[in-house]
Amino acid sequence: MAGVLSLLVLCLTGYGWTQYHNLVAGLHTSDALGGDTKSVNGDTNILIMGLDSRLDENGNALPQDIYDALHAGDQQDGGNNANVLMLLHVPGDGSKATSLSIPRDDYVDIPGCPDGQCKGKIKQAYGLAFDQKAKQLANQGGDKGQREQQEREAGRKAEIDTVRQFLGGVTVDHFAEVTLVAFFQIAQVVQPITVCLNENTQDTYSGANFRQGQQQINASQAVAFVRQRRDVVHPQLNFTDLDREVRQQAFISSLAYQLKQGGVFTNPSQLQGILNVAKQNMAVDAGLDLMSFAGQAANLTGGNISFVTLPIVKFGKNSSGEDVNIVDVAQVQAAVRQLIGGPAPATSAPATSSAGSGSQPAQATVDVVNGTSRTGLAATVSHALAAKGYTAGTTSTDAHHVSRTVVYYGSGGSTSASAVAKLLGGVTTEHDTTVPAGHVRVVVGTAFTMPTALAGSGGGAPGGSPSTTPSSGPPDTSAPPSGLSGGGIPCVK
Repeated sequence: MAGVLSLLVLCLTGYGWTQYHNLVAGLHTSDALGGDTKSVNGDTNILIMGLDSRLDENGNALPQDIYDALHAGDQQDGGNNANVLMLLHVPGDGSKATSLSIPRDDYVDIPGCPDGQCKGKIKQAYGLAFDQKAKQLANQGGDKGQREQQEREAGRKAEIDTVRQFLGGVTVDHFAEVTLVAFFQIAQVVQPITVCLNENTQDTYSGANFRQGQQQINASQAVAFVRQRRDVVHPQLNFTDLDREVRQQAFISSLAYQLKQGGVFTNPSQLQGILNVAKQNMAVDAGLDLMSFAGQAANLTGGNISFVTLPIVKFGKNSSGEDVNIVDVAQVQAAVRQLIGGPAPATSAPATSSAGSGSQPAQATVDVVNGTSRTGLAATVSHALAAKGYTAGTTSTDAHHVSRTVVYYGSGGSTSASAVAKLLGGVTTEHDTTVPAGHVRVVVGTAFTMPTALAGSGGGAPGGSPSTTPSSGPPDTSAPPSGLSGGGIPCVK
């Protein structure tokens, strides 16, 4: 969905001034950003919000044939949550752009407490403010379309404020709001699209049914590709929303690469189709000058962009029993500063002292990879080590299972790796040049049994009351999260 804005801008480089004015005349524009502070040095930050709504930009139901193709229910499904959140950072000096994916279920503070809710999933800020405004306007009568836009404007402001606060006060220069149908219609214009998968996969919920390797998919399959969050072929792989974030990134990278290679930007019919979709089912802030931005955006299809998913600590539940992502706000904000800059933290987190004999928690961030079919094992191990004072790094699940547990370390990390290996029951350590400085990587094998000392130190199943400030030590400042690089067709889970 984040690619839609880039597509529009790139269209303008071929369509010129006249078509630019035709586009602007038909786009939904918003004053949600108002007079907010802007980036300096020519940098541009654009927040992409992909709405879960099964309605058009005016709040109207879609034709039945589109609902059939989307395989996502009808107008009664979805809602006004911002299920896709990406912050696109384009440096003014022409260096590599960065797209930050913000997991939709991150449990955060919501400024202004819309609908009386001060904490929630980050995606909910839009819908809560939308609903609050709808209640205020319910008895005022007037035009339904005008009320819809006022409700959307409230949602946009709340979502922008929530993202800005969560990421540490980053500047949001512009935004683009995209509905689910807009994504589908863009895909219709440019289909077929080439994607690549590491394994055969199938999901009846989203309609996904793909084979291993590169393949060309149509618009309906494209929606399934970016929405899949289950896998009936490999249920042990524990397909999560974080995997879906990577799917979305891979799709954008593949699409941008294909469009440049295939000459779409010199095809008047396809360009007009993209422009028409933008007018129907997309909104941008009133201050976005697409022509001025065109030069910067032109680099994005050449692969001059990287895609990163912001880190979470673990999966958990809120007080209502809903699944949420537990996040370390300081860790997230440190990663954002490393990746795209931004305001310095108001206060520095104190160093964590050693929390156990033989451990060095202040010197090591521990990334954990689940190499088994046991759901949630990486999060369990990460939580147990965090309870010993180590900084929780990333957690993930490997598609390929391994039998033995190994602690990998990079330059200067052998002592830390040995301490972690001892806590895990005396497992093997090995040097690996791909492990960042200050980190160790634990790959948990099928033969692993949680040591008693760890099981009694927070090593139970992930869950419990969420907190935005978990006691996992100081935020990692040694290396930002890794991600996909643009410029090709990446193979993903």
